[in-house]
Amino acid sequence: FFAVPLIGPRPLLQIIGSRAVTSWMAVDVHQRATGPKELHRIQGATHVDLYDKKQYIDPAIDKLTDFYTTHLGTAG
Repeated sequence: FFAVPLIGPRPLLQIIGSRAVTSWMAVDVHQRATGPKELHRIQGATHVDLYDKKQYIDPAIDKLTDFYTTHLGTAG
């Protein structure tokens, strides 16, 4: 975790399941990050649910699309 501040000034989006046992790590990284950052929780999901369960993947993709468009712009 010591290198997390080096990510800035690049935007950082973390998407975690609200039931993920690993969520503490994402919170720690989020607190240490120095650039534009967002920690987005998918309600009801575990860490593994975000791999292959459509009801959790779709909201994650929507968030990714919004974040990338806002922070990285659009192609064209």
